[in-house]
Amino acid sequence: MTRRDALVRVIDALHAEIDALKANDVAALERATAGKLRAIDVLQSLGDGPADQELRGLAEEADRLNDTCRIYVNLMAANVRRRLQILTGEGGNAYGRSGMAFA
Repeated sequence: MTRRDALVRVIDALHAEIDALKANDVAALERATAGKLRAIDVLQSLGDGPADQELRGLAEEADRLNDTCRIYVNLMAANVRRRLQILTGEGGNAYGRSGMAFA
């Protein structure tokens, strides 16, 4: 396997992670994440070295997709936080009793 092949696998797994996050499919997310981690391990085992334009482009695409996954996860976490605040009567006010109003 080449570094290009490993990067393509990382990218494919990141696409699968994004799809799983959009669908709220935990099992698919676990599979995609496991596949991504395996591809990253393979990539790491292939070592460093000079990267041509194509490899740099693939690495940049993987980085952008990883940022997209991070944004989805952060949005989901914010939604959960908001729901928990509503359930506990905090109402999501960041400047309430336990917030920054008295800092």
